Amino acid sequence: MALKQLALGGAISLIGSAVFADCAFENDVPVKSLSAGFEAWKAVTDAMSECGNFSAELDQEFRKKQPAAFDANPSLYQIGGVSNGTITPLLNAGTIRPLDDLVEKYGQNLAPNQLIKVDGKTMAVAMMVNTQHLMYRDDILSDLGLDVPTTYDDVLAAAKAIKDAGVVDYPVGATMKSGWNIAQDFNNMFAGYGGQFFNADNTTTVNSEAGVKALEMMKALTEYMDPEYLVSDSTYVQQQFQQGKIAMANLWSSRAAAMDDVAESQVVGKVKMAAAPTAMEGGAPATTMWWDGIVIASNIGDDAADAAFRVVMEGLDSDMVTENNDEAIWLIAGYKPTDLAAGVVATATATPAPPAYPSTTQMGLLHTAVGNELPAFFTGERSAEATLAAVTDAYTTAAKEAGILP
Repeated sequence: MALKQLALGGAISLIGSAVFADCAFENDVPVKSLSAGFEAWKAVTDAMSECGNFSAELDQEFRKKQPAAFDANPSLYQIGGVSNGTITPLLNAGTIRPLDDLVEKYGQNLAPNQLIKVDGKTMAVAMMVNTQHLMYRDDILSDLGLDVPTTYDDVLAAAKAIKDAGVVDYPVGATMKSGWNIAQDFNNMFAGYGGQFFNADNTTTVNSEAGVKALEMMKALTEYMDPEYLVSDSTYVQQQFQQGKIAMANLWSSRAAAMDDVAESQVVGKVKMAAAPTAMEGGAPATTMWWDGIVIASNIGDDAADAAFRVVMEGLDSDMVTENNDEAIWLIAGYKPTDLAAGVVATATATPAPPAYPSTTQMGLLHTAVGNELPAFFTGERSAEATLAAVTDAYTTAAKEAGILP
């Protein structure tokens, strides 16, 4: 059964600590978490580690590992880091627990918009909002007399001017790694062209004019990218920016702070944020809105769940935000928006606004089908129409196996 829509590749890093510096309690129950590895998660898990008996696995491939790890009995992790795009398999499998009792005991400082509810039950606690929006080298655009692009036609025009000037290796970067990443870039562009992912009967509509236009625009952009774009994920693009190799990208807002990290960035103060470009006149920014947050495993004892949630509350407190204000667009009390939030604010408040990424079973199946089939278009093996037909066939087969389609 399809779930109701919810509200709004990388290396592994292990963190462990027995220090109880600023934690309100001393945790004596072993607690582990598995989440993505971007800076916000590093900040949150560092704060959790202050309680002791805690270890965090930060892994950009977390979404592939979580379902099996949480299905184990007992679960291999007590805490999971999720988003509205990755929580669905855990919900479908019943491997995460309702949190209402724990929220009542320990969540007095949580805001209502942090409580992610499914069928009336709190199943996750959101810590931040996220979206892909335009990041650009302000110095390069200024030097060339270029306006900040507001449409994808503008992006192409600016990319040509930047290429002609020869000021960077590649004018554009993109998260187009085969699989999940390229599918998400397609989802953004498809929505930007006014595409609706499904009909009322759960059949998909990607094989449409909006789907073809999305692929054609993505292909046009690749003319200005590193030829290895099919291995390019968020970390790849982040590093391209930091090393001064690209001038523009539609990149996750959670990567913004890394541009000004003096320890690893050569472009501190030069990368600015703007709304995601639109794909068509009068359309919404070509992106989707996301939240990131935590879940607690169901295949653990109540004492372990209690300890895990208390550790989470320490990781999501105002002190953590004060120390890491620029690492995310936090939903936690104490957050003060800065210039790094400008792109998210402009994207989220656009009229019309971009849609939230659908947290449904059918969207998960479609995302997988898109990620598996799109590379053939970019390598020249299939036309846009044939590629979208293959996506439709792959989704239909998976949806029938899942009982979504008859």
